[in-house]
Amino acid sequence: MGAVVADDGPSGVKAPDGGWGWAVLFGCFIITGFSYAFPKAVSVFFKELIREFGIGYSDTAWISSILLAMLYGTGPLCSVCVNRFGCRPVMLVGGLFASMGMVIASFCTSIIQIYLTAGVITGLGLALNFQPSLIMLNRYFDKRRPLANGLSAAGSPVFLCALSPLGQILQHEYGWRGGFLILGGMLLNCCVCGALMRPLEPPKKSEATKEPAEKKVKKKLLDFSVFKDGGFVIYALAASIMVLGLFVPPVFVVSYAKDLGSQDTKAAFLLTILGFIDIFARPICGMVAGLKWVRPRCVYLFSFAMIFNGFTDLMGSMSVDYGGLVVFCIFFGISYGMVGALQFEVLMAIVGTQKFSSAIGLVLLAEAMAVLIGPPSAGKLLDATGRYMFVFIIAGIEVTTSALVLALGNFFCIQKKSEEPHTKEEAAEREELNKSENKSPEDAKVDSIEVEQFLKDEPEKNGEVVTNPETCV
Repeated sequence: MGAVVADDGPSGVKAPDGGWGWAVLFGCFIITGFSYAFPKAVSVFFKELIREFGIGYSDTAWISSILLAMLYGTGPLCSVCVNRFGCRPVMLVGGLFASMGMVIASFCTSIIQIYLTAGVITGLGLALNFQPSLIMLNRYFDKRRPLANGLSAAGSPVFLCALSPLGQILQHEYGWRGGFLILGGMLLNCCVCGALMRPLEPPKKSEATKEPAEKKVKKKLLDFSVFKDGGFVIYALAASIMVLGLFVPPVFVVSYAKDLGSQDTKAAFLLTILGFIDIFARPICGMVAGLKWVRPRCVYLFSFAMIFNGFTDLMGSMSVDYGGLVVFCIFFGISYGMVGALQFEVLMAIVGTQKFSSAIGLVLLAEAMAVLIGPPSAGKLLDATGRYMFVFIIAGIEVTTSALVLALGNFFCIQKKSEEPHTKEEAAEREELNKSENKSPEDAKVDSIEVEQFLKDEPEKNGEVVTNPETCV
Protein backbone atom coordinates (compact mmCIF):
# COMPACT_ATOMS: atom_id res chain seq x y z
CA MET A 1 0.00 0.00 0.00
CA GLY A 2 1.84 3.06 -1.19
CA ALA A 3 5.42 3.15 -2.39
CA VAL A 4 8.46 1.40 -0.98
CA VAL A 5 10.05 3.46 1.78
CA ALA A 6 13.44 3.43 3.43
CA ASP A 7 12.92 2.00 6.86
CA ASP A 8 15.54 4.04 8.67
CA GLY A 9 15.36 6.03 11.89
CA PRO A 10 15.61 9.79 11.98
CA SER A 11 19.21 9.51 13.14
CA GLY A 12 20.10 7.15 10.28
CA VAL A 13 20.85 4.27 12.66
CA LYS A 14 20.14 0.74 11.54
CA ALA A 15 17.51 -1.03 13.66
CA PRO A 16 19.32 -3.57 15.89
CA ASP A 17 16.31 -5.98 15.98
CA GLY A 18 17.27 -7.06 19.49
CA GLY A 19 19.71 -6.13 22.25
CA TRP A 20 18.33 -3.21 24.24
CA GLY A 21 15.33 -3.38 21.92
CA TRP A 22 13.87 -6.12 24.13
CA ALA A 23 13.89 -3.69 27.08
CA VAL A 24 12.18 -1.12 24.87
CA LEU A 25 9.64 -3.79 23.88
CA PHE A 26 8.95 -4.53 27.56
CA GLY A 27 8.36 -0.84 28.27
CA CYS A 28 6.09 -0.56 25.23
CA PHE A 29 4.18 -3.63 26.48
CA ILE A 30 3.47 -1.90 29.82
CA ILE A 31 2.53 1.43 28.24
CA THR A 32 0.21 -0.19 25.68
CA GLY A 33 -1.45 -2.13 28.49
CA PHE A 34 -2.19 1.00 30.52
CA SER A 35 -3.23 3.08 27.49
CA TYR A 36 -5.80 0.70 26.05
CA ALA A 37 -6.93 -1.26 29.11
CA PHE A 38 -7.56 1.76 31.34
CA PRO A 39 -10.57 3.19 29.46
CA LYS A 40 -12.21 -0.27 29.56
CA ALA A 41 -11.20 -1.14 33.13
CA VAL A 42 -12.62 2.14 34.45
CA SER A 43 -16.04 0.95 33.24
CA VAL A 44 -16.29 -1.36 36.29
CA PHE A 45 -16.75 1.79 38.41
CA PHE A 46 -19.64 3.10 36.27
CA LYS A 47 -22.48 1.58 38.32
CA GLU A 48 -21.05 3.13 41.49
CA LEU A 49 -20.66 6.55 39.82
CA ILE A 50 -24.23 6.37 38.47
CA ARG A 51 -25.57 5.77 41.99
CA GLU A 52 -23.46 8.48 43.63
CA PHE A 53 -23.99 11.28 41.11
CA GLY A 54 -27.47 10.31 39.83
CA ILE A 55 -26.49 10.20 36.16
CA GLY A 56 -27.16 7.93 33.15
CA TYR A 57 -25.13 5.49 31.06
CA SER A 58 -24.23 8.12 28.48
CA ASP A 59 -22.82 10.42 31.19
CA THR A 60 -20.48 7.77 32.59
CA ALA A 61 -19.47 6.62 29.09
CA TRP A 62 -17.97 10.06 28.57
CA ILE A 63 -15.14 9.13 30.98
CA SER A 64 -13.91 6.35 28.70
CA SER A 65 -14.52 8.48 25.62
CA ILE A 66 -12.53 11.44 26.94
CA LEU A 67 -9.67 9.12 27.92
CA LEU A 68 -9.57 7.66 24.41
CA ALA A 69 -10.12 11.06 22.77
CA MET A 70 -7.11 12.50 24.62
CA LEU A 71 -5.08 9.43 23.66
CA TYR A 72 -5.97 10.03 20.01
CA GLY A 73 -6.64 13.76 19.72
CA THR A 74 -3.32 14.88 21.19
CA GLY A 75 -1.42 12.93 18.53
CA PRO A 76 0.02 15.98 16.72
CA LEU A 77 1.01 17.54 20.06
CA CYS A 78 2.86 14.34 21.00
CA SER A 79 4.56 14.27 17.59
CA VAL A 80 5.80 17.84 18.02
CA CYS A 81 7.03 17.12 21.56
CA VAL A 82 8.85 13.95 20.48
CA ASN A 83 10.49 15.66 17.49
CA ARG A 84 11.52 18.57 19.72
CA PHE A 85 12.54 16.95 23.02
CA GLY A 86 12.87 13.21 22.30
CA CYS A 87 10.88 10.20 23.50
CA ARG A 88 12.30 9.70 27.00
CA PRO A 89 11.62 13.19 28.49
CA VAL A 90 8.10 13.25 27.00
CA MET A 91 7.27 9.85 28.53
CA LEU A 92 8.56 10.83 31.99
CA VAL A 93 6.34 13.91 32.04
CA GLY A 94 3.43 11.86 30.70
CA GLY A 95 3.75 9.32 33.52
CA LEU A 96 3.46 12.10 36.10
CA PHE A 97 0.37 13.52 34.38
CA ALA A 98 -1.34 10.11 34.15
CA SER A 99 -0.81 9.43 37.86
CA MET A 100 -1.77 12.94 38.97
CA GLY A 101 -5.07 12.83 37.09
CA MET A 102 -6.33 9.68 38.84
CA VAL A 103 -5.14 10.83 42.28
CA ILE A 104 -6.98 14.16 41.94
CA ALA A 105 -10.07 12.36 40.57
CA SER A 106 -10.38 10.42 43.82
CA PHE A 107 -11.26 13.70 45.59
CA CYS A 108 -13.81 14.94 43.01
CA THR A 109 -17.37 15.83 44.01
CA SER A 110 -19.02 16.02 40.56
CA ILE A 111 -18.91 14.13 37.29
CA ILE A 112 -17.57 17.23 35.47
CA GLN A 113 -14.52 17.24 37.73
CA ILE A 114 -13.94 13.56 36.93
CA TYR A 115 -14.11 14.39 33.22
CA LEU A 116 -11.32 16.95 33.69
CA THR A 117 -9.10 14.84 35.93
CA ALA A 118 -9.54 11.13 35.13
CA GLY A 119 -10.46 12.03 31.54
CA VAL A 120 -8.37 14.97 30.34
CA ILE A 121 -5.27 14.91 32.59
CA THR A 122 -4.86 11.12 32.77
CA GLY A 123 -5.68 10.81 29.07
CA LEU A 124 -3.01 13.37 28.18
CA GLY A 125 -0.47 11.55 30.35
CA LEU A 126 -1.21 8.21 28.68
CA ALA A 127 -0.96 9.84 25.23
CA LEU A 128 2.46 11.29 26.07
CA ASN A 129 3.57 7.73 26.87
CA PHE A 130 1.80 5.70 24.21
CA GLN A 131 2.90 7.42 21.02
CA PRO A 132 6.63 7.81 21.92
CA SER A 133 6.80 4.15 22.97
CA LEU A 134 5.54 3.06 19.52
CA ILE A 135 8.04 5.37 17.83
CA MET A 136 10.93 3.87 19.83
CA LEU A 137 9.74 0.33 19.09
CA ASN A 138 9.68 1.15 15.39
CA ARG A 139 13.27 2.44 15.59
CA TYR A 140 14.61 -0.63 17.39
CA PHE A 141 12.93 -3.28 15.20
CA ASP A 142 12.82 -3.79 11.44
CA LYS A 143 12.88 -7.45 10.31
CA ARG A 144 11.18 -8.57 13.54
CA ARG A 145 8.83 -5.59 13.63
CA PRO A 146 5.53 -7.48 13.05
CA LEU A 147 6.37 -9.83 15.93
CA ALA A 148 7.47 -6.90 18.12
CA ASN A 149 4.19 -5.08 17.37
CA GLY A 150 2.19 -8.19 18.22
CA LEU A 151 4.02 -8.71 21.52
CA SER A 152 3.74 -5.07 22.58
CA ALA A 153 0.05 -4.99 21.62
CA ALA A 154 -0.49 -8.01 23.91
CA GLY A 155 -0.02 -5.61 26.82
CA SER A 156 -3.59 -4.41 26.32
CA PRO A 157 -5.34 -7.76 27.00
CA VAL A 158 -2.87 -8.74 29.73
CA PHE A 159 -3.61 -5.54 31.64
CA LEU A 160 -7.31 -5.83 30.90
CA CYS A 161 -7.34 -9.29 32.52
CA ALA A 162 -5.61 -7.83 35.57
CA LEU A 163 -7.18 -4.38 35.90
CA SER A 164 -10.82 -5.43 35.48
CA PRO A 165 -10.98 -7.84 38.46
CA LEU A 166 -8.58 -5.58 40.39
CA GLY A 167 -10.99 -2.69 39.87
CA GLN A 168 -13.85 -4.79 41.28
CA ILE A 169 -11.79 -5.70 44.34
CA LEU A 170 -10.70 -2.10 44.92
CA GLN A 171 -14.28 -0.86 44.55
CA HIS A 172 -15.54 -3.45 47.01
CA GLU A 173 -12.80 -2.82 49.59
CA TYR A 174 -12.16 0.93 49.27
CA GLY A 175 -14.98 2.34 47.11
CA TRP A 176 -14.44 4.11 43.80
CA ARG A 177 -12.43 6.90 45.47
CA GLY A 178 -9.92 4.51 47.02
CA GLY A 179 -9.77 2.57 43.76
CA PHE A 180 -8.94 5.69 41.76
CA LEU A 181 -6.23 6.64 44.27
CA ILE A 182 -4.51 3.24 44.08
CA LEU A 183 -4.75 3.11 40.28
CA GLY A 184 -3.14 6.56 40.19
CA GLY A 185 -0.18 5.21 42.13
CA MET A 186 0.14 2.29 39.73
CA LEU A 187 0.36 4.69 36.78
CA LEU A 188 3.67 6.01 38.11
CA ASN A 189 5.19 2.88 36.54
CA CYS A 190 4.88 4.74 33.22
CA CYS A 191 7.84 6.86 34.34
CA VAL A 192 9.91 3.69 34.79
CA CYS A 193 9.01 2.58 31.27
CA GLY A 194 9.97 6.00 29.95
CA ALA A 195 13.42 5.62 31.49
CA LEU A 196 13.93 2.46 29.39
CA MET A 197 13.59 4.37 26.11
CA ARG A 198 17.29 4.86 25.45
CA PRO A 199 17.94 6.71 22.15
CA LEU A 200 19.86 4.88 19.45
CA GLU A 201 23.38 6.24 19.04
CA PRO A 202 25.10 6.49 15.65
CA PRO A 203 28.42 4.65 15.24
CA LYS A 204 31.72 6.46 15.79
CA LYS A 205 33.00 7.91 12.53
CA SER A 206 36.52 8.72 11.40
CA GLU A 207 37.79 12.29 11.18
CA ALA A 208 37.42 12.25 7.38
CA THR A 209 33.67 11.60 7.58
CA LYS A 210 32.82 13.89 10.50
CA GLU A 211 32.33 17.12 8.52
CA PRO A 212 29.72 15.76 6.03
CA ALA A 213 27.86 14.05 8.88
CA GLU A 214 27.51 17.32 10.77
CA LYS A 215 25.54 18.90 7.94
CA LYS A 216 22.06 17.72 8.90
CA VAL A 217 18.77 18.90 7.49
CA LYS A 218 16.61 20.53 10.11
CA LYS A 219 13.77 18.15 10.96
CA LYS A 220 10.16 19.31 10.74
CA LEU A 221 8.22 19.22 14.00
CA LEU A 222 5.17 17.92 12.10
CA ASP A 223 5.50 16.55 8.58
CA PHE A 224 2.31 17.03 6.56
CA SER A 225 3.83 15.55 3.40
CA VAL A 226 2.42 12.15 4.42
CA PHE A 227 -0.92 13.31 3.00
CA LYS A 228 0.64 13.07 -0.46
CA ASP A 229 0.68 9.29 -0.01
CA GLY A 230 -2.66 7.85 -1.19
CA GLY A 231 -2.17 4.80 1.00
CA PHE A 232 -1.87 6.97 4.11
CA VAL A 233 -5.04 8.92 3.27
CA ILE A 234 -7.06 5.72 2.76
CA TYR A 235 -5.69 4.25 5.98
CA ALA A 236 -6.58 7.38 7.98
CA LEU A 237 -10.14 7.40 6.59
CA ALA A 238 -10.70 3.70 7.27
CA ALA A 239 -9.23 3.90 10.77
CA SER A 240 -11.48 6.85 11.65
CA ILE A 241 -14.59 4.89 10.67
CA MET A 242 -13.34 1.80 12.49
CA VAL A 243 -12.88 3.43 15.90
CA LEU A 244 -16.50 4.65 15.88
CA GLY A 245 -17.56 1.13 16.80
CA LEU A 246 -14.39 -0.72 17.79
CA PHE A 247 -14.35 0.33 21.46
CA VAL A 248 -18.10 0.23 22.07
CA PRO A 249 -18.64 -3.50 22.91
CA PRO A 250 -15.88 -3.74 25.58
CA VAL A 251 -17.25 -0.62 27.30
CA PHE A 252 -20.84 -1.93 27.47
CA VAL A 253 -20.48 -5.72 27.76
CA VAL A 254 -20.14 -5.61 31.57
CA SER A 255 -23.30 -3.51 31.99
CA TYR A 256 -25.03 -5.79 29.46
CA ALA A 257 -24.32 -8.84 31.64
CA LYS A 258 -25.46 -7.04 34.80
CA ASP A 259 -28.76 -6.09 33.20
CA LEU A 260 -29.24 -9.78 32.28
CA GLY A 261 -29.08 -10.57 36.00
CA SER A 262 -25.43 -11.58 36.39
CA GLN A 263 -23.51 -10.73 39.55
CA ASP A 264 -20.98 -7.91 39.42
CA THR A 265 -17.92 -10.17 39.70
CA LYS A 266 -19.35 -12.58 37.15
CA ALA A 267 -20.08 -9.73 34.74
CA ALA A 268 -16.57 -8.29 35.13
CA PHE A 269 -15.18 -11.76 34.36
CA LEU A 270 -16.34 -11.26 30.75
CA LEU A 271 -13.56 -8.70 30.25
CA THR A 272 -11.11 -11.21 31.69
CA ILE A 273 -12.24 -13.81 29.14
CA LEU A 274 -11.96 -11.28 26.33
CA GLY A 275 -8.51 -10.25 27.50
CA PHE A 276 -7.27 -13.82 27.96
CA ILE A 277 -8.15 -14.72 24.35
CA ASP A 278 -6.68 -11.41 23.17
CA ILE A 279 -3.34 -12.23 24.88
CA PHE A 280 -2.71 -15.13 22.49
CA ALA A 281 -4.38 -13.59 19.41
CA ARG A 282 -2.01 -10.61 19.15
CA PRO A 283 1.41 -12.36 19.21
CA ILE A 284 0.14 -15.14 16.93
CA CYS A 285 -1.21 -12.59 14.47
CA GLY A 286 2.11 -10.73 14.66
CA MET A 287 3.99 -13.92 13.78
CA VAL A 288 1.66 -14.61 10.85
CA ALA A 289 2.02 -11.02 9.60
CA GLY A 290 5.80 -11.44 9.61
CA LEU A 291 5.75 -14.37 7.20
CA LYS A 292 7.46 -13.68 3.87
CA TRP A 293 4.31 -14.12 1.77
CA VAL A 294 1.93 -12.39 4.19
CA ARG A 295 3.91 -9.26 5.09
CA PRO A 296 3.58 -7.52 1.69
CA ARG A 297 -0.19 -8.17 1.89
CA CYS A 298 -0.71 -7.09 5.51
CA VAL A 299 -3.36 -4.57 4.50
CA TYR A 300 -5.71 -7.37 3.39
CA LEU A 301 -5.09 -9.33 6.59
CA PHE A 302 -5.95 -6.15 8.49
CA SER A 303 -9.15 -5.76 6.46
CA PHE A 304 -10.13 -9.35 7.20
CA ALA A 305 -9.56 -8.75 10.92
CA MET A 306 -11.93 -5.76 10.85
CA ILE A 307 -14.63 -7.69 8.95
CA PHE A 308 -14.30 -10.52 11.47
CA ASN A 309 -14.67 -8.02 14.33
CA GLY A 310 -17.73 -6.37 12.80
CA PHE A 311 -19.41 -9.72 12.13
CA THR A 312 -18.75 -10.72 15.76
CA ASP A 313 -20.52 -7.56 16.97
CA LEU A 314 -23.55 -8.38 14.81
CA MET A 315 -23.70 -11.91 16.22
CA GLY A 316 -23.22 -10.60 19.77
CA SER A 317 -26.32 -8.44 19.41
CA MET A 318 -28.38 -11.64 19.52
CA SER A 319 -27.11 -12.72 22.97
CA VAL A 320 -29.92 -13.28 25.48
CA ASP A 321 -28.02 -14.85 28.40
CA TYR A 322 -24.60 -14.97 30.05
CA GLY A 323 -23.49 -17.96 27.97
CA GLY A 324 -24.11 -16.05 24.76
CA LEU A 325 -21.97 -13.17 26.01
CA VAL A 326 -19.15 -15.59 26.87
CA VAL A 327 -19.14 -16.91 23.28
CA PHE A 328 -19.23 -13.34 22.00
CA CYS A 329 -16.23 -12.34 24.16
CA ILE A 330 -14.20 -15.33 22.88
CA PHE A 331 -14.64 -14.41 19.21
CA PHE A 332 -14.42 -10.69 19.89
CA GLY A 333 -11.11 -11.31 21.69
CA ILE A 334 -9.69 -13.09 18.63
CA SER A 335 -10.78 -10.41 16.14
CA TYR A 336 -9.92 -7.51 18.44
CA GLY A 337 -6.45 -8.97 19.00
CA MET A 338 -5.87 -9.24 15.26
CA VAL A 339 -6.87 -5.60 14.76
CA GLY A 340 -4.66 -4.48 17.65
CA ALA A 341 -1.63 -6.37 16.37
CA LEU A 342 -1.90 -5.08 12.80
CA GLN A 343 -3.12 -1.49 12.95
CA PHE A 344 0.24 0.20 13.61
CA GLU A 345 2.24 -2.39 11.65
CA VAL A 346 0.28 -1.41 8.53
CA LEU A 347 0.82 2.30 9.21
CA MET A 348 4.57 1.76 9.75
CA ALA A 349 4.75 -0.12 6.46
CA ILE A 350 3.01 2.69 4.60
CA VAL A 351 5.07 5.69 5.75
CA GLY A 352 8.35 4.21 7.07
CA THR A 353 10.28 5.04 10.21
CA GLN A 354 11.36 8.52 9.17
CA LYS A 355 7.80 9.89 8.88
CA PHE A 356 6.13 7.60 11.41
CA SER A 357 6.37 10.05 14.33
CA SER A 358 4.35 12.62 12.36
CA ALA A 359 2.07 10.10 10.63
CA ILE A 360 0.86 8.44 13.82
CA GLY A 361 0.05 11.82 15.36
CA LEU A 362 -2.04 12.86 12.37
CA VAL A 363 -3.82 9.50 12.21
CA LEU A 364 -4.67 9.61 15.90
CA LEU A 365 -6.03 13.14 15.47
CA ALA A 366 -8.23 11.96 12.59
CA GLU A 367 -9.57 9.19 14.83
CA ALA A 368 -10.09 11.44 17.86
CA MET A 369 -13.52 12.78 16.94
CA ALA A 370 -14.77 9.29 16.13
CA VAL A 371 -13.51 8.00 19.48
CA LEU A 372 -15.16 10.89 21.29
CA ILE A 373 -18.50 10.27 19.54
CA GLY A 374 -18.60 6.44 19.61
CA PRO A 375 -19.32 5.28 23.20
CA PRO A 376 -21.45 8.31 24.25
CA SER A 377 -23.67 8.01 21.17
CA ALA A 378 -24.04 4.32 21.93
CA GLY A 379 -24.98 5.27 25.49
CA LYS A 380 -27.60 7.71 24.20
CA LEU A 381 -29.02 4.96 21.98
CA LEU A 382 -29.11 2.63 24.98
CA ASP A 383 -30.85 5.23 27.17
CA ALA A 384 -33.44 5.81 24.42
CA THR A 385 -34.19 2.17 23.54
CA GLY A 386 -33.13 0.24 26.65
CA ARG A 387 -31.78 -2.54 24.37
CA TYR A 388 -28.15 -3.46 23.87
CA MET A 389 -28.93 -5.19 20.57
CA PHE A 390 -29.01 -1.90 18.62
CA VAL A 391 -25.75 -0.73 20.21
CA PHE A 392 -23.89 -3.84 19.03
CA ILE A 393 -25.48 -3.77 15.55
CA ILE A 394 -24.40 -0.16 14.92
CA ALA A 395 -20.86 -0.95 16.13
CA GLY A 396 -20.65 -3.97 13.80
CA ILE A 397 -21.81 -1.99 10.77
CA GLU A 398 -19.24 0.76 11.41
CA VAL A 399 -16.28 -1.63 11.75
CA THR A 400 -17.31 -3.66 8.68
CA THR A 401 -17.64 -0.48 6.61
CA SER A 402 -14.10 0.57 7.55
CA ALA A 403 -12.75 -2.79 6.37
CA LEU A 404 -14.41 -2.37 2.97
CA VAL A 405 -13.03 1.17 2.63
CA LEU A 406 -9.49 -0.03 3.36
CA ALA A 407 -9.54 -3.15 1.16
CA LEU A 408 -11.36 -1.62 -1.83
CA GLY A 409 -9.41 1.63 -1.59
CA ASN A 410 -6.14 -0.28 -1.64
CA PHE A 411 -7.21 -2.56 -4.50
CA PHE A 412 -8.70 0.05 -6.84
CA CYS A 413 -6.89 3.28 -5.94
CA ILE A 414 -3.40 2.15 -4.95
CA GLN A 415 -2.51 -1.09 -6.72
CA LYS A 416 -3.67 -0.07 -10.19
CA LYS A 417 -1.90 3.26 -9.95
CA SER A 418 1.34 1.59 -8.96
CA GLU A 419 1.35 -0.59 -12.10
CA GLU A 420 2.20 2.37 -14.35
CA PRO A 421 4.51 5.37 -13.82
CA HIS A 422 2.76 8.31 -12.11
CA THR A 423 4.87 11.11 -13.57
CA LYS A 424 7.14 12.01 -16.45
CA GLU A 425 10.08 11.62 -14.11
CA GLU A 426 9.17 8.00 -13.42
CA ALA A 427 8.80 7.33 -17.15
CA ALA A 428 12.22 8.88 -17.76
CA GLU A 429 13.70 6.69 -15.02
CA ARG A 430 12.29 3.57 -16.65
CA GLU A 431 13.63 4.63 -20.03
CA GLU A 432 17.06 5.20 -18.49
CA LEU A 433 16.86 1.78 -16.86
CA ASN A 434 16.05 0.15 -20.20
CA LYS A 435 19.04 1.86 -21.78
CA SER A 436 21.32 0.64 -19.02
CA GLU A 437 20.13 -2.92 -19.60
CA ASN A 438 21.28 -2.68 -23.23
CA LYS A 439 24.90 -1.87 -22.29
CA SER A 440 27.74 -3.76 -23.93
CA PRO A 441 29.39 -6.60 -21.98
CA GLU A 442 32.52 -4.45 -21.53
CA ASP A 443 30.50 -1.66 -19.87
CA ALA A 444 28.72 -4.14 -17.64
CA LYS A 445 32.06 -5.58 -16.57
CA VAL A 446 33.37 -2.12 -15.64
CA ASP A 447 30.19 -1.41 -13.65
CA SER A 448 30.47 -4.69 -11.73
CA ILE A 449 34.10 -3.92 -10.85
CA GLU A 450 33.10 -0.48 -9.54
CA VAL A 451 30.30 -1.98 -7.42
CA GLU A 452 32.61 -4.61 -5.95
CA GLN A 453 35.19 -1.95 -5.08
CA PHE A 454 32.50 0.23 -3.47
CA LEU A 455 31.23 -2.66 -1.32
CA LYS A 456 34.78 -3.39 -0.17
CA ASP A 457 35.34 0.22 0.79
CA GLU A 458 32.00 0.48 2.63
CA PRO A 459 31.45 -2.64 4.78
CA GLU A 460 28.05 -2.93 6.44
CA LYS A 461 27.96 -1.80 10.03
CA ASN A 462 25.39 -0.53 12.51
CA GLY A 463 24.57 3.06 11.77
CA GLU A 464 24.06 2.82 8.02
CA VAL A 465 20.70 3.61 6.43
CA VAL A 466 19.11 0.51 4.96
CA THR A 467 16.00 -0.08 2.89
CA ASN A 468 13.41 -2.69 3.55
CA PRO A 469 11.57 -3.91 0.43
CA GLU A 470 8.98 -5.61 2.60
CA THR A 471 7.54 -2.25 3.65
CA CYS A 472 5.61 -2.20 0.38
CA VAL A 473 2.16 -3.27 1.53
